[in-house]
Parts: sequence; structure tokens; C-alpha cells
Amino acid sequence: MLSVLINTHMLQAALKYGVERYFYSSSACVYNADKQKTFEAPSLKEEDAYPAMAEDGYGWEKLFSERMCRHFREDYGLRTRVARFHNVYGPWGTWYGGREKAPAAICRKVIEAKVQGKHEIEIWGSGVQTRSFMYIDDCLKGIGLIMNSDIVEPINLGSSEAVTINQLVDLAEEFAGIKLKRKYDLSAPKGVNGRNSDNALIQRCLHWEPDTSLRTGLEKTYRWIYDQYLARERGEAGVVREAFTASS
Repeated sequence: MLSVLINTHMLQAALKYGVERYFYSSSACVYNADKQKTFEAPSLKEEDAYPAMAEDGYGWEKLFSERMCRHFREDYGLRTRVARFHNVYGPWGTWYGGREKAPAAICRKVIEAKVQGKHEIEIWGSGVQTRSFMYIDDCLKGIGLIMNSDIVEPINLGSSEAVTINQLVDLAEEFAGIKLKRKYDLSAPKGVNGRNSDNALIQRCLHWEPDTSLRTGLEKTYRWIYDQYLARERGEAGVVREAFTASS
């Protein structure tokens, strides 16, 4: 509800103050759930959002706001651009606290296991769910290209390199130089079984697609989270020492 209000108010304000172009970051969660039941990472085309059966709550909010952008373009002439993001990750992203995406969560869990010497990892779901993950640099480049293009309909912005969650763990373990015992929590949220980005339209329109390999992007992300994790651990240890000294 709050997201719908924010998006609506932003569109109204953009129109009121004469904004020339308006970018809306939508999501692959708008896609029809019936097309995402297999684990083989079906490549979702833009037209697969209809007939509508979006992810409950978040997906419907995104789909509704896409249509609001279209109406503001058709009714008021606001030049809207809409991209459907597929799992953005990279350094400077959220990596702890429960709001992080799978690449950051997996990296943190592997780092925790390595640093703490507990050689096991909890994985949400069966581990065979498939996804594609787009490195932040590709996302930023794509936004710029789409924003300055003549593409008026929603378009996929995501990597077409599909992997399983288990393969994501494999990579993080490789960076850490360890192998972990895997515990699968089948009761945890896992999302759809399979999802991948069909990039035929963005290739045709922009002669480009996100192309940073998962190995390259995830290793950079792992190294950054590793440094953040150690810094946080040192900081918390310092706070404990100061509190102990003050109470002594």
C-alpha cells in the first residue's frame, strides 16, 4: 500500500513540476506465477506478465505501478520508462539483517562459517531453485541506456545466466576455500521455483544486455562483504571491551 502511494505521488509530482523523463524500477515479480513452477529457469519474456498472476502483494504493486506509468504517458505526455529488474546484487548492498538478497546472504553465511569454524550452512528451500543475478554495474548501465531510449513498454533488465542456489553456494565456497555441510530449511521462504530473464528484446532494442559473469560479480561482492564482516566484528568487539572497562 505504501509503495503504491509513493509511486502515485511521484508520478503526480513529476507531472506537476514538468519532469521530462520518469524512470520506474519494476520487478520480475510481476510475471505470471504459473510460468515459474519448474526448476529449469524458464526465460520470461515481457509479454509473460499477462494474463496477470503476479507475486502476491509486491508483484501486484509493481504491475499496477507499471500501468500507472503507461496511463500518465498516454494521458498526460509524461515520458515514462520502465525496467523489470531481475535480482540486483553487488558491493555496497545490504548483506545482513534479513533484508539482503540471496547472493549477499549466501556470501555472509559462508564467511560466518569460515571465520567461526562452523562448517555448515543453512539454505532456504531445496537449493535447486533457479534464478539469474545481475551485477550492479550492469544494472546502472542498463538504466542509463533505457532512460535515454525510445522504449516505452516495460523491458527486462537482468542477466540471462541462470544458476541454482546450490551453484551460488558452490561459488562462495570456492572463494572461501572451504566446503560446508548443507542444511536445507524447506519451511523457509523460497519464492518461485525458477525464473530467468529473456533478453531478446533488450538485445534487439539496445544491442546490449547485462554481461558481467556471476563468477566475476560474486567474487567482488564476496571480498567486499568479507571486509565488512570483519570490520563489524572488530567494531562490536570494541564496544564490548569499552563497556566492560567502564563497568570495571
